[in-house]
Amino acid sequence: MMKIEEIKNFLPHRYPFLLVDRVLELEEERILTLKNVTVNEEFFNGHFPGAPIMPGVLQLEALAQSGCIMLMNSKVDNPSDYLIVFTGIKNAKFRKQVVPGDQLIMEVVLEGMRRNFITMKGTGSVDGKVVCELEASAALIPKEKT
Repeated sequence: MMKIEEIKNFLPHRYPFLLVDRVLELEEERILTLKNVTVNEEFFNGHFPGAPIMPGVLQLEALAQSGCIMLMNSKVDNPSDYLIVFTGIKNAKFRKQVVPGDQLIMEVVLEGMRRNFITMKGTGSVDGKVVCELEASAALIPKEKT
């Protein structure tokens, strides 16, 4: 298990864009994470007043961040020297709304990695029901030296 302070060692994201609260399981090519969706999330102020729904794009971002944690933990020697960036999203599907009070459980599996190019599949679920899925590609790139 990995809590938020350790997660920050693998991701450059910070509030309000850090979308993974806890790592529940971590293997070399699979990760299971949790996002507690609270009514205090900044995006609920505008999406949508009176009927808050977590934006689908943020669900996909949470899946991507989960995949980054897995990759930085198991496939990258010096995580602080690199970023992982999206290069493509395929077959994104949204099956059910994610609302305040939900616990979004995310599973991401590494499909392939050649040099610095990565493919992975992710699924988000709430109460055991799939709410979103995606196939993503990403690239591992060195951070600019400043």
